[in-house]
Amino acid sequence: MKFNLIKLAALATALSLGLGLGQASAQTTLTMSSWVGPTHPLTRDVLGGWAAAVEKATQGRVKLQMLPKHPSAPGGTFDSVRDGLVDVSYVTASYTPARHPLPLLAELPGAGATAEINSVAFSRMHWKHLQAANEYKGVKLLGVFTHGPGQMFTVKKQISTVADLAGMKIRSGGGISEASAKALGASPLVKPAPESYELLSSGVADGTFFPSESIKSFNLDKVVKFATYFPGGFYSSSFGFFMNEDKWNKLSKQDQDAINSVSGEALARLAGKAWDAADKIGIDALKAASVTITEASPAFVADVRARTAPLVQDWIKAANAKGIDGAKVVAEFHEELKKVAAGN
Repeated sequence: MKFNLIKLAALATALSLGLGLGQASAQTTLTMSSWVGPTHPLTRDVLGGWAAAVEKATQGRVKLQMLPKHPSAPGGTFDSVRDGLVDVSYVTASYTPARHPLPLLAELPGAGATAEINSVAFSRMHWKHLQAANEYKGVKLLGVFTHGPGQMFTVKKQISTVADLAGMKIRSGGGISEASAKALGASPLVKPAPESYELLSSGVADGTFFPSESIKSFNLDKVVKFATYFPGGFYSSSFGFFMNEDKWNKLSKQDQDAINSVSGEALARLAGKAWDAADKIGIDALKAASVTITEASPAFVADVRARTAPLVQDWIKAANAKGIDGAKVVAEFHEELKKVAAGN
């Protein structure tokens, strides 16, 4: 009997150790998806880079698995994450401007020279001022960021003045890009980015507003013949990056804290750096394809700024309607852009 008791005690100890080990190594696998291709910097570098950072920060307790196909049209991504079709993804506010008007702050003309500068400054403004409006209600917002400075790309003629844009059909993602096209006398075609090659190659669109990255990501170096560059771009696009709320709530506090440590501003900086690197590749592709690249003249820049100035006032009114001092936030955003550009 004594021998059996000893064996039972040993067995109980082994079982308890085994259970403890199982609990320590418990793993959560979350799904993520992207509405652009696997080699696009959003998919490869932003989602992929963040996923690697999450796995490291949680010591392997949380892993992410990329779905082979995005479960919705790009503009439906918010609902797809909220409803649990995928656990983690992103959407540009340009595709959902009625739902997410405040992130359009980062799309307004006159932002910084790089995606990293814009993304970090925008992130700081969002968490300080805009998050209180809760425009991402229904999901767990993890971060916000922007793409690189938006420029003008055309197929048949160079754009050197506002008059050159009159009546041109310009593919746009919506939001400030669409509003800018209208303000400059063009006719915007609001379509998701992946449709750009078909629109331009078929002649349905005469040009597009995009960051330089998109030239290579969507093979536009094969159809674009002219590019007009504005210092720091004349618009941008802002993104929200989020997780299904139920999946977030089921994570341990330890893992939530670990994920937060690689999200927020850290995610904004990761995304900004990735986009800046991709912009350089896009510019190199333009040069290799012998695309005519022109720097916008000071007069052209001034004219564009004057015609798009009402968009800033529209954003201020929208922010004021949500209880946010819009003019104060715009001014503070531009000060933050300078701080980030200076390395602060």
